[in-house]
Amino acid sequence: MQSNLFGEIETQGFTIEQASKNANVSTATIRNWIKTGYLEMSSKGIITQESLDNFMLNIAGKEKLNARANKSLKESPLTIHSPFGGLGGFKGGINTLIKNFSGENIGVEYENSLSNAHRNKEGIYYTPSWVVKDMFKNIKIQSDFKFLDPCCGSGNFIIEAIKSGVAPENVYGFDVDENAVFITKERILQEFGFETPNIKVGNFLEKIFELNQEKSFFDLIFTNPPWGKKIQKEEKEKISSFFGCGNSLDTTALFMGASLTLLKKNGILGFLVQEAFFNITTFEDIRKKIIAKKILRFIDYDKAFKGLLTKAQAIIIENTEANADDIIECFAENKKFDRKLSSFTKNPKLIFNFWTNENETQVIEKLYTTKHITLKDKAKWALGIVTGNNEKFCSNIKKENYIPIYKGSDITKKGLKEATNFILNDFSNFQQIAPLKMYEAKEKLMYKFISSDLCFFYDNQQRYILNSANLLIPLNIGITNEQLTALLNSEIINWLFRKLFATHKVLRSDLELLPIHTDYFLHYSDFSETDYLNYLQIKKNQNGTFSTLKKAILHNLTNTN
Repeated sequence: MQSNLFGEIETQGFTIEQASKNANVSTATIRNWIKTGYLEMSSKGIITQESLDNFMLNIAGKEKLNARANKSLKESPLTIHSPFGGLGGFKGGINTLIKNFSGENIGVEYENSLSNAHRNKEGIYYTPSWVVKDMFKNIKIQSDFKFLDPCCGSGNFIIEAIKSGVAPENVYGFDVDENAVFITKERILQEFGFETPNIKVGNFLEKIFELNQEKSFFDLIFTNPPWGKKIQKEEKEKISSFFGCGNSLDTTALFMGASLTLLKKNGILGFLVQEAFFNITTFEDIRKKIIAKKILRFIDYDKAFKGLLTKAQAIIIENTEANADDIIECFAENKKFDRKLSSFTKNPKLIFNFWTNENETQVIEKLYTTKHITLKDKAKWALGIVTGNNEKFCSNIKKENYIPIYKGSDITKKGLKEATNFILNDFSNFQQIAPLKMYEAKEKLMYKFISSDLCFFYDNQQRYILNSANLLIPLNIGITNEQLTALLNSEIINWLFRKLFATHKVLRSDLELLPIHTDYFLHYSDFSETDYLNYLQIKKNQNGTFSTLKKAILHNLTNTN
């Protein structure tokens, strides 16, 4: 790692060539995304990992991009998903594919033949067999168990269920892609010599009503649902209402809520989901539904899918009533530790921060049990300016009628870097802009948006910001804006942010959950990390971890004895 002129560790990033490979697009497309402001450079030729992660997860194929930025994400006539019996990206079609490949490789080759846009729109990322095998770990299976994969893809979960002991005649599956269903059935026929009539083409969220009428209930339901599949909002709300998913309208939540209605008592549910499932407000209502069940395991598989930069994580649930003392096995960053169910119920928004151990959980609890306020309803918020075309509207030299504008990367805990971007003071042609009075406020806090670290700057010079930064204006919270900046930039609050949210984006909804210990300034006139930790009764250990002071004292006494 290298330090920059401001003494900071440079953000990990990618060259344009590396980014194009990761995103599976051309280098020209990457350059277009840079020019249009979607990707941010940390230094010459280096794209920040945070901006690329955010773009691929939250923008590519989801937001409406301008024609130049979006051209590589459109369906290609050579790779577009073709009707059953043909395969546009694989010469010779499905039959040739099955003839030339076997087992899991059939699905891999088929998935590779689909365009990026189609895969993104439909949420098609087939689960690697090593992930499937791990999700089945320690589950006792009987031959008469009934197994269901609601969105079976090329059949990896179904194949593993049969290998683990489920009779082929007892496996069920659905997928909207008839090519994928054909591959799954052919794989079962090749490996087990059985034609499976219960694997069908169809949308599970529609077919589930037929299963309910047939009173088909299952001992095991394992799947990788289509993350973020495009469905009309009205349809999502209708499905959510029927299956009790509340405001959790992502297809992951809808598939999970629907699957629970078909799971037998004591049955096992295994879902591979996006990391946002565990900590984003959008999934809070489905987490409420899940936490009432006995959770067996949380597993982090890191970036398991080629071309998808978000982590893949799993949750394994037993359909029995939860107990506060239930022990949940947590696997993250190649470590295993146990957590009590009750340690999650105390988290704001029922965040499932399973990547933190029991000791870290006690520190988090201490931060929240110490008297504090939050910024919920106590601040005004605004986004940075979205020009729609930074290359056109921004300049790296000062011109007449141009004013300085600051990027997220210009904001550091040690101060604000000198402006290297300037923008015409006529904002009428920009794509999105907050009311000018927000940028021109007498006092405000500016902060990085694309970051895994909190980085705030107190501004009293009415500076303007681009959309890689956001701003907030506190409303009479009892401390000065400079004091609030010091608290939010503190090491312990940054640690809390990472342990609770584990995200590369600094979201308003997350900031509104952070504890703001305003009473600290009743005891100390100035801020220091040491005084703040003493006030909180938290100790920083030599290895960089934190402990509650009572626990730290006991630990020291034990070591002394």
